[in-house]
Amino acid sequence: MADLRCDIAGVKSPNPYWLASAPPTDKEYNVVRAFKAGWGGVVWKTLGEDPPIVNVSSRYGAMTYNGTRMAGFNNIELITDRPLEVNLREIKQVKRDWPDRAMVVSLMVPCEEENWRSILKAVEDTEADAVELNFGCPHGMSERGMGAAVGQVPEYIEMVTRWCKKHSRMPVFVKLTPNVTNVLGPARAAKAGGADAVSLINTINSIMSVDLDVMAPTPTVAGKGSHGGYCGPAVKPIAMHMVAEIARDPECAGLPISGIGGISDWRDAAEFMSLGAGSVQVCTAAMHKGFKIVEDMVDGLGYWMDGKGHKTLEDFRGAAVPNVTDWQYLDMNFETVAKIDQDLCIKCGLCHIACEDTSHQAIAAQRYGGDRRYEVIDAECVGCNLCMHVCPVEDCITMVEVDNGKDYMNWTQDPRNPMNKNAAE
Repeated sequence: MADLRCDIAGVKSPNPYWLASAPPTDKEYNVVRAFKAGWGGVVWKTLGEDPPIVNVSSRYGAMTYNGTRMAGFNNIELITDRPLEVNLREIKQVKRDWPDRAMVVSLMVPCEEENWRSILKAVEDTEADAVELNFGCPHGMSERGMGAAVGQVPEYIEMVTRWCKKHSRMPVFVKLTPNVTNVLGPARAAKAGGADAVSLINTINSIMSVDLDVMAPTPTVAGKGSHGGYCGPAVKPIAMHMVAEIARDPECAGLPISGIGGISDWRDAAEFMSLGAGSVQVCTAAMHKGFKIVEDMVDGLGYWMDGKGHKTLEDFRGAAVPNVTDWQYLDMNFETVAKIDQDLCIKCGLCHIACEDTSHQAIAAQRYGGDRRYEVIDAECVGCNLCMHVCPVEDCITMVEVDNGKDYMNWTQDPRNPMNKNAAE
């Protein structure tokens, strides 16, 4: 099997699968169970200063979509509510018992240099491998001037990161919030402050749903609700975009990335790594299915790598980054049309309805000997892919490239672009 060993910012683990800073990493009992199941590392749930945090009940909300439970997940839980001394003692013991696993400790304290110096010294004594600065939490702590309140201000990110590099020997991971217009500002600030790596994404600010009987957001606490952090499979596309933006940014060149956001299986992990992530962090999938999911994640990634001829993770890490580009550089002369495999077609008509009502009227509904049949009108098809996505049968509708004899031309070269006309004038 391929070698799945991971090394990111000097933090080593037997595989790239880490549990993210969250309820599953809140205590020794959970973390030991995770390591026994095969997880390569953990980011211990965020530590703060004593006295401990007080959490509320209830704390979680979930979105079910078309029968899929927890397609999206929401929480209003804060950082650890266990005493700092207890957490530190358990971290030290777990690292001593499991020296080959990555032990990263998430931290969040007020924006004062002395607060950071003090907690860094305490964590360093545990012999943990690294710290992760939680600049992402969008609820509760942000109202106290921490979490996303820091992560949304690049100057604060750079300042605190500098403090941490000044006062600690440990590698510093900076966990970024997605609750910004452009993630590159925070990422560049982290690098400027000396960060050894960035982790992203943290949760997205959200209201999961409204209880129409109580008329309050869920989860509901004594008839009231609040915004919380959104995660789970539904956030994966947003997370991958932000990871890719950092990976292809010249100013962030060489900055290692730990990818987070909706990772549920080996394929998700491979996609994140192909976009530049060195390790991946998982939370919702473990909370949904338990720690043993890592067995399939490890096996699946290894078998896929063997099939592709990848001996190590580095063989494909970032391989997709050169193919991520801005819209203006896409080939405007590239052409595809839909093709329907009549042997697979179940005659449901969804492709026709979708195209007829909302797209380009490129699928004809016909009758052959009393049977329905759907055919693509090539001259009207613009290759939008809508029919392929609505079709319930795998590979029944495919997109076929058309050899139209045209050379590559992007929007910056297109004579229809008004900017090109202005330049010519």
